[in-house]
Amino acid sequence: MNPWTLLGVLFLLLGAVGAVLPLLPTTPFVLLAAWCFARSSPRMHAWLLQSQLFGPVLRNWEENRCMPRNARRVALAMMLGVGTTSVLFFVPGIPMKVIGILLIATGCIVVLRIPVCECEDCSLNRP
Repeated sequence: MNPWTLLGVLFLLLGAVGAVLPLLPTTPFVLLAAWCFARSSPRMHAWLLQSQLFGPVLRNWEENRCMPRNARRVALAMMLGVGTTSVLFFVPGIPMKVIGILLIATGCIVVLRIPVCECEDCSLNRP
């Protein structure tokens, strides 16, 4: 199997885990998976773009290189709310709590650096 395909699968798995775990960001890993698949497997890339879960975000990114304002708000709220609560109440030890907070801060910085879509046809609600 092509190394890019293997990396794409790994990033997609990390993104799927990140959809459940607040400390692991989903979007960057899914974007990396799409990038790897675009270089290695047109079939996997097309499958990911047609996915009901990840497809709209990926198509929007590939076409416009931006994210909808509402998606940014949700991402930041989830990272800050759920992530911080999880770290403070369920992560043992101060060093691990600090690492968790640093990971959340890194995720927030990454999301804040992505441009917001200002055009009308950039919404995720289009077919």
